[in-house]
Amino acid sequence: MNSSVRELILAFESSCDETSVAVVENGTKILSNIIATQINSHKRFGGVVPEVASRHHVQQITRCTEEAMTEAGVTYADLTAVAVTYGPGLVGALLIGVTAAKTIAFAHHLPLIPVNHMAGHTYAASYVAPFHFPLLALLVSGGHTELVYMASAYDFQIIGDTRDDAVGEAYDKIGRVLGIPYPAGKPVDELAHQGQDTFHFPRAMMEEHNLDFSFSGLKSAFINTVHHAEQVGETLNKADLATSFQDAVLDILVGKTLRALQTHPVHQLVIAGGVAANQGLRTRMQAELAKLPNPPQLLIPPLRLCGDNAAMIGAAAHVAYAQGIRGDLTLNADPSLSFPLSKETSPV
Repeated sequence: MNSSVRELILAFESSCDETSVAVVENGTKILSNIIATQINSHKRFGGVVPEVASRHHVQQITRCTEEAMTEAGVTYADLTAVAVTYGPGLVGALLIGVTAAKTIAFAHHLPLIPVNHMAGHTYAASYVAPFHFPLLALLVSGGHTELVYMASAYDFQIIGDTRDDAVGEAYDKIGRVLGIPYPAGKPVDELAHQGQDTFHFPRAMMEEHNLDFSFSGLKSAFINTVHHAEQVGETLNKADLATSFQDAVLDILVGKTLRALQTHPVHQLVIAGGVAANQGLRTRMQAELAKLPNPPQLLIPPLRLCGDNAAMIGAAAHVAYAQGIRGDLTLNADPSLSFPLSKETSPV
């Protein structure tokens, strides 16, 4: 594409509990990124209720679109294309964004670009620095924990995945036991900086010769420890519990990532997804990479782009658009959409 051409992508994200619409210029400049969160609505339920999320998206999508266009100072005639998350996520929530994007694309004769939500999280890091391939991405969120190898632009291969709970999901579940309301990730992270690892919870699958993760055993060990203490009338230190949990999580995430770097040399390491906002993870990964003789460049999106947002979808759509990826009016939500698994059966 001619670098003098001003490419403007209107991007939609509605996969879970944020309604977001953004206008992104040439894949690198965020002209607007409107986010309507639903956290207060879901907090009383201890997690996201799909039907409630869908209703909020219906209520917010038009307002967010108008605000995004106004803040960016553009009209529909200025747009190059429309992009939208079509999976993975909650099917009802996804359908609101997909329907809005298809409607605008049809009404204004614009190309439609379908985007994988996790591709969006990955490309959120491209706002920090241009991607240089090959690269490795550690994608950590409420629904995903996976190591993804990218040999080239928009080429995603899963080389490690969680066998059960995603790491963000585990944070929310143990947060509930600690009496921390949803979402629990940030409060648990803050609490973890105030205690000691006195409980030594298990680090699952660290001895196995693969790059997969498991957090179900860690979650169960945590919950069992707290419940046993309650039954015998013992009071446990919440900060120590949080530290013990987070230290186990970080040992697993960082350990598996370093193992992947040994067998998959890359120029850059991306950490993305909601859990990329975790300060413990950021600090630990930086410290461990500094010990390597030739470490990859570490790219982590700014905090405002770690959670679900449409600007990350616009960044991914810029690359997809250049590669000729297009959708049409038959585009549908795909709640179970995933990257392809690597052909390697035993990377390590």
